[in-house]
Amino acid sequence: MAIERMTEDRFMDSVRLSEYAFQYKVSEEQQEAIFKKLKKHQIYGIYENTLLAAKFHLIPLTTYVGEQSFKMGGIAGVATYPEYRRRGYVKELLTYALDTMKKQGFTVSMLHPFDVSFYRKYGWELFSNRLKTVFQRSDLVMLKPVEGSVKRYLFENVNLDELKMIYRQYGSQFSGMLVREDEWWKSVVDDLHIAIYYDASEQPIGYILYESKDNKMTVEEFVAIDFEARRGLWNFICQHDSMISELEMITYEKEPLFFALKKQKTVKREVLPYFMVRIVDVESFLKEYKFAGNETLRLQISDPFASWNEKTFLVKEGEVRVVNATEGALKLSINALSVALFGHKRPTELLAAGMIEGADQDIEAFEKMIPNRDAYMYDFF
Repeated sequence: MAIERMTEDRFMDSVRLSEYAFQYKVSEEQQEAIFKKLKKHQIYGIYENTLLAAKFHLIPLTTYVGEQSFKMGGIAGVATYPEYRRRGYVKELLTYALDTMKKQGFTVSMLHPFDVSFYRKYGWELFSNRLKTVFQRSDLVMLKPVEGSVKRYLFENVNLDELKMIYRQYGSQFSGMLVREDEWWKSVVDDLHIAIYYDASEQPIGYILYESKDNKMTVEEFVAIDFEARRGLWNFICQHDSMISELEMITYEKEPLFFALKKQKTVKREVLPYFMVRIVDVESFLKEYKFAGNETLRLQISDPFASWNEKTFLVKEGEVRVVNATEGALKLSINALSVALFGHKRPTELLAAGMIEGADQDIEAFEKMIPNRDAYMYDFF
């Protein structure tokens, strides 16, 4: 069985498999835009007798971890025709993807799972949830007025540098937000409205991306640097109370705004598991990662699908090296290490879940080493 990178003359093979597996149709008018997008992907497939049997896409991206950025391999479009399933093709493709990302210098990888348990087997783990909050018109009660103001834009007349600045400041609070190029921004905003909040000195400190139609407003992104921006944007949303009967907002699950709202009882909230993350190259990632404390700790990693990670790492005063001695090391899988360092689950939570083994003092040291930062991402690929 050979895995090969698909050339442009075979892109239609990939499109047809995606259409079949994900049950949608690409029209002739859409093909040019799809092909342009695919040129930025690395598409790998398994062929049988010149027919594509299975494939995946590797998308070169970059993700923020606090103030840092890491080269990230986005995995998408994993699919197999039903007549070729249960032959181990996806296992071979994902193993190949890890090896390819390692060779190309990707330290982390992310994907949106069709089945969480399936990708957990290969080392990816849930790291980002989304909170969907639904309000009725009666819930739209304004907060204390702010001194700043809100201005509305469409993408063609917005100052993109302002959006990027707000997004970058907001993203530095989290692990997992994507670094967005200008073209990516265009695809994110698409036909949405943009509302930017400016403080009294005309500094942009928050924005929302939203759609308002059929008596409903949907806020796709709520991005606020501080609570003044949150209040200003919420009050702007409330000014639509004569236009809408329902408001739906997508945010991270600990969004502070919601605790401050005057109406609570009738608001509906749903937490939805979203993306998965995996460290591809532990040694490289640990050497780049900015630890919060100067504790000394040994980490013994298990990673059956990336043998280069199955080592014991000594972290001492921010320095990282591979050691042979495993005595006294915390034992954890690549899954647990990934979500711990991205901040989605603290070491004590992972211990309670049976995903870390080690002495109490070492768990405590690991806790001190990891910045107190949530994991989240808004994007999709």
